[in-house]
Amino acid sequence: MSSAYVSSDEIRDQFSSAMSAMYRQEVPQYGTLLSLVETVNQEVLAANPALNSTLQKSDELARINVERHGAIRVGSASELAMLRRMFAVMGMEPVGYYDLAAAGVPVHSTAFRPVADRALKRNPFRVFTSLLRLELIEKTELQEQASVILSDRDIFTANVKILIERFEQQGGLNAEDAEQFVQEALETFRWHDKATVDWTTYERLHDEHRLIADVVCFRGPHINHLTPRTLDIDEVQRLMPSVGIDPKATIEGPPRRNCPILLRQTSFKALEETIAFADAAEGKHTARFGEIEQRGIALTHKGRALYDRLLAAARENAPTAADNDAHQAHLAEVFKAFPDDYATLHRDGLAFFHYQAAQGASVAGSVTLEQVESLIEQGALKITPMIYEDFLPVSAAGIFQSNLGGSSHENYASSASQQQFEQALGAKVIDEIELYAQRQQASLEQALAQLAG
Repeated sequence: MSSAYVSSDEIRDQFSSAMSAMYRQEVPQYGTLLSLVETVNQEVLAANPALNSTLQKSDELARINVERHGAIRVGSASELAMLRRMFAVMGMEPVGYYDLAAAGVPVHSTAFRPVADRALKRNPFRVFTSLLRLELIEKTELQEQASVILSDRDIFTANVKILIERFEQQGGLNAEDAEQFVQEALETFRWHDKATVDWTTYERLHDEHRLIADVVCFRGPHINHLTPRTLDIDEVQRLMPSVGIDPKATIEGPPRRNCPILLRQTSFKALEETIAFADAAEGKHTARFGEIEQRGIALTHKGRALYDRLLAAARENAPTAADNDAHQAHLAEVFKAFPDDYATLHRDGLAFFHYQAAQGASVAGSVTLEQVESLIEQGALKITPMIYEDFLPVSAAGIFQSNLGGSSHENYASSASQQQFEQALGAKVIDEIELYAQRQQASLEQALAQLAG
């Protein structure tokens, strides 16, 4: 890329900031949530100097304040394919495949995000992007009507398409074009309070599934939530009512741990917003909400298998009441079977780590993989947790359902179709576990080369 071009990392950073400002204006409670998360994070760091030091040394602290993830839902293959090209301008690639139909939500998804260590440290902005599965709509007439409605809209401005093509042809955008790209791209995610359909059509799609109405009935997909990262999600959940925010009943994901794993999420309930319909009728629509996340260490295939097994066991015997304290206590009991110290997580091959050579340490000759554990015990080799950058399908479905009136649809529990999704996307999705393994191996090779001098 020419030095005259703005880096994709810089464009992503600008877009993330602009998106946050726009959403804060559209959903004032999001601003309240940001202030609450910032306060909780500061209190956690003040009370835990060791954590503060660890985050600073690993360059994690700087990114937490800017870290956000958003979510959108699109209706057609062409919309998804153009989004892939738009996110590529920002250095974001499709990582992971998520089948939410099995949880009663008629979409399948990927997460667009940066993948390189350097880019993640700069700004790990992610957008969880879902494609509506029209084939899961039972009524053929309704399925065809939704398809026609979607074919009549264009969710991208003419200028953003020109700038995407320019980026692809040149390999970059200059500062003026990058600034214009950010503003034009924002229009795809902006809220519209006017539906493109009449009230009767909206109601028919809404009765099939609220999410279908949300995807099909508007000019664009409008970002439906934006998520800051907290260092203590339990405290944020506890404090939300005190600042006028109504949280969902339970926190999704694993329980509170000494060594956090994967991803924990909660949200405040979706806003009820006034909508004007094409036949001049007026009604209410709920779609947009606020979400909070706490991220832990990424797990290997072995670790994920253990996590999935324990989560399934916990769900089978879950408390009947939607009480977060009881839910968390139950989870904590079940997850006692999951090691809760980094040394064991590493030794048992359950999680991914970054390796660093200890300052002043050296090793004579080459080092075998069998010697790595000994070098860690001796202090010559340091390990730090590799943050999980992705999502959990069960948790995502739980968030979606809690903000769609708890609606579900058992008939959507069909087989996943990654091939169909990738065909619509126009590219393969990246295997997230393989990506973590590659990053871990690269850091190990670099650390061992430093030790060997």
